[in-house]
Amino acid sequence: MHPLDYALFAGYLLALIGVGYYFYRRHNGGEDFFLAGRSLGARHVGFSIAATDVGGGFSIGLAGLGFTMGLSASWLLFTGLLGAWLAAVWMIPKVKTREAAHRFFTYPDLLRHQYGGQVAMVAAVISAVGYLGFTAAQLLAGAKLAAHTLVPDDFSTVDPLTLALWLIGGATILYTAFGGLKAVIYTDSVQWLILLLGLGGLALPFALHEIGGVSALVAALPAAHWSLTELSLATALNWLITITPIWLVAMTLYQRIYACKDTRTAQRAWYLAGFLEYPLMAFSGVLLGMCARVLLPEADAESAVPMMIRDILPLGLTGIVIAAYFSAIMSTADSCLMASSGNLLNDLLRVRDDSPRAVRLSMLFTLGLGLTAILLAAKATSVLDAILMAYGLMVSGLVAPTLACLFWPQVRSGAALTSMLTGSLIVTLLALQILPLPDALQNWGLDPSVYGLSASLLTLALCHWLTLFRSPDTMKATQ
Repeated sequence: MHPLDYALFAGYLLALIGVGYYFYRRHNGGEDFFLAGRSLGARHVGFSIAATDVGGGFSIGLAGLGFTMGLSASWLLFTGLLGAWLAAVWMIPKVKTREAAHRFFTYPDLLRHQYGGQVAMVAAVISAVGYLGFTAAQLLAGAKLAAHTLVPDDFSTVDPLTLALWLIGGATILYTAFGGLKAVIYTDSVQWLILLLGLGGLALPFALHEIGGVSALVAALPAAHWSLTELSLATALNWLITITPIWLVAMTLYQRIYACKDTRTAQRAWYLAGFLEYPLMAFSGVLLGMCARVLLPEADAESAVPMMIRDILPLGLTGIVIAAYFSAIMSTADSCLMASSGNLLNDLLRVRDDSPRAVRLSMLFTLGLGLTAILLAAKATSVLDAILMAYGLMVSGLVAPTLACLFWPQVRSGAALTSMLTGSLIVTLLALQILPLPDALQNWGLDPSVYGLSASLLTLALCHWLTLFRSPDTMKATQ
């Protein structure tokens, strides 16, 4: 890259840290840090949700799938549209009504109100661990991008991926630790606009020009890349079951529900987020991956688009588009870091007052978890695999009790707790290959989260029915 591109990118990072410091000087307490004063409007929240959900992991991962699969990869983000709109219709009215009455602070507060403190504590641990892994996946995406664009090819003093990981991770941690949710949401809005402009308005037109136009792209790729049906049933189920239910249990989303000023505002934000994900981001990312397959056919799928951007864009524009990709990465990493920090501090340690001490503790915990995420990212290899593993833990452990909380209130805390532990344990054992699947099930090609969620739902129903059967009223009725 040219020095001008480096200067533009450095200015972008410094501006983000400056935004974090700006809001740091204006915090009024823990609620302001974590929930932005519960007064945000739909537009900023909608952009922030889309930026958080798509993020760098899905931006890099989606482009990699476009590289290998073509247009069928766009269905990955259709799960976001489906999840967002289902949540807007069925979940948000119920959650917002309870939050208005009881002033919930975190996602586990919803479960605490229904089931008690023990269930909420377990939910907080699952959420905190899941979001820590998700943060690591985003930082790995940023490091892969930086290693192929920012770090010179002849730089050999330090491993490029390691250097990029600490550079990007450090900037993200600093502005998140300083700025809290207000800094996250307002920077997310700007970052999403930069992402759409950088990818759809700059990178994609230049890539098509380099190839020779749309007709040349069509001729250069296999016919299967232009089909929307080149997707196996197992892959479709894996995406549907692993990604769509996350909209019911994501701490980042509950923070934004609580931060919206009313139910209607929250619903409008969710509708906007779903549209931004599909079709806008879905097809932009996939088409970039398809262009990269033509221009760099031998490259690693997840690294091809960053390498293409580095090679084809003119002076100055490279820095802008790289900043756009980093916008996506940071907009997810900051929200996930806030979620993990909130679970640890607000739910497990029960620190949620409005004193300056609460803000300082929030900053310290956010900083410590961010550094832990960098260390975890250094051990990972695939961005998309890391995301799906984090999603799988949260979906398998949290979806069943949350559905019962909102739509089946007769379920008791014992059934909820047992289902959480069963689902999270099974998905962990399967993901780490400690518990191997039978050969017949392995041939189905389903993710561990499918089995974890199924076990959790079955356990919840079974425990509930056993509780009903053993209850005194039921025993008298049978006598």
